[in-house]
Amino acid sequence: MNKVKLIIAREYLTRVKKKSFIIMTILAPLLFAGLMVAPVIIAKKTMESQKQMSVLVIDENDFFINKLEDNAQSVFTYRSGDVNEFKKELTTGKYDAILHIVKGNTSLRANLFYEKDPPTRFAAGLERQLDKQLFDKLLMDTFNIQPKQFEMYKQATQATITSIRIDESGNEKASNADVSKIVGMVFGLIIYFLIFFSAQQVLRGVLEEKTNRIIEVLISSVKPVQLMLGKIIGVAMVGITQLVLWIVLTLILIVGVQFIAPDLFTGNPEMMQIAMQTQMNVGVENLQPLQTIGTEQSLAQNSVFEQIQNYFNISFTALILCFLFYFILGYLIYASLFAAVGAAVDSETDSQQFVLPVTIPLLFAIIMFVPITEDPNGALALWLSMIPLTSPVVMLMRLPAGVPLYELLASMALCIVFFFFCVWLAARIYRIGILMYGKKTTWKDLAKWIRY
Repeated sequence: MNKVKLIIAREYLTRVKKKSFIIMTILAPLLFAGLMVAPVIIAKKTMESQKQMSVLVIDENDFFINKLEDNAQSVFTYRSGDVNEFKKELTTGKYDAILHIVKGNTSLRANLFYEKDPPTRFAAGLERQLDKQLFDKLLMDTFNIQPKQFEMYKQATQATITSIRIDESGNEKASNADVSKIVGMVFGLIIYFLIFFSAQQVLRGVLEEKTNRIIEVLISSVKPVQLMLGKIIGVAMVGITQLVLWIVLTLILIVGVQFIAPDLFTGNPEMMQIAMQTQMNVGVENLQPLQTIGTEQSLAQNSVFEQIQNYFNISFTALILCFLFYFILGYLIYASLFAAVGAAVDSETDSQQFVLPVTIPLLFAIIMFVPITEDPNGALALWLSMIPLTSPVVMLMRLPAGVPLYELLASMALCIVFFFFCVWLAARIYRIGILMYGKKTTWKDLAKWIRY
């Protein structure tokens, strides 16, 4: 046991002292914080710096004269005459765009002339105003209904569905399926990359020692199984250390930005949502009212953990603990298999024939993330969350939507049992393969080594 501890300490200290570890530990939080803060800054700057378009309206139907409303996006001027006579005023800068509404009785057709491309939402805003005026005219002429009266009827007949989940104890709790879906996807992707890249380090470490013949010196003092376990646990501790540092440093950076610029994450929620939708080229007509948790006072008083708790069907503490459990178990399972592959081959190129079949279940879980998050309690999601090779990713996708306790415990138990099987399997391959040189290993050879 003391020898295993020495190997763990060696692996841990060797890796955390590397320049690559230090650089990535510093750069990754800057990247994560930047991905969170940059869209907010860009969205606000976009809204603040957006130019108000000067639009000349030429209406051959004389219906829209003085009916289009000026707003932050555009201001309208109305003229009559041949549109060709006014096009030259675009080049002088007097107008930014010309809206030419063609004469017609049954349908409306309009042309928008401009010299410089207008903002993406500009044309969509014009279309909404024209559509509203035509619809209001239809209401009054055909149905004898005033637009304000129609809006009152529309508001009075709107249906609102609130999702409420009832747990096993009979307690009711408001749920947000869309938020749970997004969080499930994010958690699944994060744990996939963490497991894959951490396990890859084990494979490269074994290959490096085998290629440099250092392994022959080490095996003279320790058993191959002890060396394998020490390497796996040591790299796991490095991964956990880096993950914790990333979380802490990212939170410090975000809190620091909010302290320096307290107004950055505040302001008009609707305007911020419009700005964010603009970044994704989504029309304002598709916007839904922002859903907030409680009142502004409760938002100010509640902690971030309480806010997160309001979104999910599982406690924040349980969510983090499950994430750590599946990260550690998922890493240990794949690291064991990768260590066996590293011991069986002489180069990283030769390892690809064995690595691909091992990682296919993990890749399959990522490929199926859409049907899994769409139906987190369906048969596909259930069985993939029970298979140990896919459960670390799939169970994290399901957890925000709520998972029965017996399913969670069964999945965890299967992961633990499968981990011991992987260690046994990897140890059988590792003890022989680690001293094999100059021979290309086949699947038949692996089967023989396991039986010895």
